Amino acid sequence: MSYSRFEAMKLLGARVDADALIILSLGGAVDEWYNAAPHMREASLFQQQLGCVTPEAFGLAAGLPHRRIISLDTDGGLLFNLGILATLGNEKPANLFIVVWDNEQYQSIGGPRTHTAAGNVDLAGIARGAGVRHAYTALSLEEFDAHCAAGLAATEPYIVVAKTDGILEPGIRRKHSDGREDKYIFVRHVEAVEGITIMGPSEHN
Repeated sequence: MSYSRFEAMKLLGARVDADALIILSLGGAVDEWYNAAPHMREASLFQQQLGCVTPEAFGLAAGLPHRRIISLDTDGGLLFNLGILATLGNEKPANLFIVVWDNEQYQSIGGPRTHTAAGNVDLAGIARGAGVRHAYTALSLEEFDAHCAAGLAATEPYIVVAKTDGILEPGIRRKHSDGREDKYIFVRHVEAVEGITIMGPSEHN
């Protein structure tokens, strides 16, 4: 059983508080999140590499413990760095909610299957084995929405593996900025909401 990632994103976007910060992976999820949650564009750091999304979100969660941090990872991305689950199990950040879009394929490079496609690899089960108590698989949009509500209110790390289909949402607006611009948009947003300076002006000799 699988469902539309874009429809799931719209459900999540409707629940996300404007104070949250989001880290997400590369691939089709970028344009889908850009359209599903337009109010969160400046608060979203787009196009992070495989294996880096949840670790970066953990870093933000540790550095900004008063702010809800959301990782929008993928099955392929999490498989690149399963060690982050052990870190979460030990550190237990109270403000980190993780969604793993599991479409059982590396969609951005043409669709070769990931290890979850064979039915033997349970990412939520691996997370629980690493000490993340709240790690679940959502087989329907209704289950996914319920886990979003619980995960956004949780006081310990919460993971939901969303079993989405491999169909890219047609006809949506493409994100027009590149990775470098995305970084500055995100950093300036964090500076504004936190009242801090992260990247000052360049110094010229």
